[in-house]
Amino acid sequence: MLLGLPDASLNEAKERIRSAAKNSGIPLSRRKITANLIPASLPKRGSGFDLAVTMAVLRAANDIKPTGRTVFIAELGLDGRLRPVRGVLPAVMASVRAGYPDIVVAQANLAEAALVPDANVRGYSTLARLALDFGADPQELVLDFEPEDMDSTGDAGAETGTCPDMADVSGQGDARRALEVAAAGAHHLLLTGPPGAGKTMLAERLPGLLPELGDHESMEVTAIHSLCGLPSSSVQLLRRPPFESPHHSATAAAIIGGGSGLPRPGAASRAHRGVLFLDEAPEYERRVLDALRQPLESGELVIHRSAGTAAYPARFQLVLAANPCPCGKATGKGLECTCTPLMRRRYMARLSGPLLDRVDIQLQVERVSLADFGQAGVEEDTATVARRVRDARARQLERLGPYGLETNAQVPGRVLRGELRLPPAVTRILDHSLERGVLTARGYDRVLRMAWTLSDLGHGERPDTNDIGQALGLRQAAAAAA
Repeated sequence: MLLGLPDASLNEAKERIRSAAKNSGIPLSRRKITANLIPASLPKRGSGFDLAVTMAVLRAANDIKPTGRTVFIAELGLDGRLRPVRGVLPAVMASVRAGYPDIVVAQANLAEAALVPDANVRGYSTLARLALDFGADPQELVLDFEPEDMDSTGDAGAETGTCPDMADVSGQGDARRALEVAAAGAHHLLLTGPPGAGKTMLAERLPGLLPELGDHESMEVTAIHSLCGLPSSSVQLLRRPPFESPHHSATAAAIIGGGSGLPRPGAASRAHRGVLFLDEAPEYERRVLDALRQPLESGELVIHRSAGTAAYPARFQLVLAANPCPCGKATGKGLECTCTPLMRRRYMARLSGPLLDRVDIQLQVERVSLADFGQAGVEEDTATVARRVRDARARQLERLGPYGLETNAQVPGRVLRGELRLPPAVTRILDHSLERGVLTARGYDRVLRMAWTLSDLGHGERPDTNDIGQALGLRQAAAAAA
């Protein structure tokens, strides 16, 4: 009998444990056995408790020696094999932080669990082999069968392939520059333009411009992917920034996170330390888009459900792509557009003002001309632009390190208007825009952050009036074109 609010999958462990123990040669007592999962008020879920309950029962019956402070995480098959479970990496990380570094997992989870520093992880394929190492009678154990290969990940965890190259994008000098600024300062980006202008191509090349993740960031990202059961987390730490591009029909639970029981991470959390790309952004439900406003400010998603509350990191770069109207032809003179003015307003109104106010760069992407196609092979490649981005990030880290910050996008307003305050002569045009109501106070700070990024890309000590003007132009380009 299992106590402590087990869910259906955990409650079924009773039959898995009895069958696995019998087939391993160490059958459980036929007496009534009660296993209490504490704290009793906290709901338990999943099959990862199987092995821990089994070892506790075997120890209570003196079939094995004391297990000490060892943590057991694995599912049991009816034949006694140990099967992998998802979320092993964050579970091992939590175990080490709690002071329990000795951990036993299924052999198929060993590579993933071993990624955690200071963890003493051992992997086993069968319950019988594990019980033997903990002092069970070898005469009774069933050790004569070869465990099946359950490592379904293979090389799936390795990061294979290369990011799309910036050299593939013909023309679009302004958009390429905006993408470089976004990568250098971790700024959010809105690309508005007709179909076929290259908005999706540009967004897909942003992750290639971002620096590789450090050890701490890599552990965060890999832990989230492990919790979601993605094979990319099973062999090695993820060093490349993730790229998530959910379809516009995705629900709020798919993007923000949720589901029945304890909330699960969504696309926004899977894009942590990377890029969340929403193509055809006005086609998403407005409540889904507005739900992104909180993580854009805080870098964290807190999801409340009846079964509990979960907080997942979600410090991503948001990239939105939108057509100018439902038919996509309202560019230039717009003579071919079949949309009414009301249809256009309703279409773009799905991107609410508070959401757009949090998007630093808002750029109008024009159609590619024939002359641009004639320049094939002369555009800068991803490696060249990425070097400039790395240099700019290094300058930011040197300047912002004392504040515990990494990028310009993270700088709070009190620092921008305090220690990093610019002379009034430099910010005059920005102050004028704020007085006329063209910019909000939030927009004012975001333009300042972009100006610092432009200065870092240009190896300047501090932003000048030219940097302020360029930053203001990047934020207002889409509005001016509209």
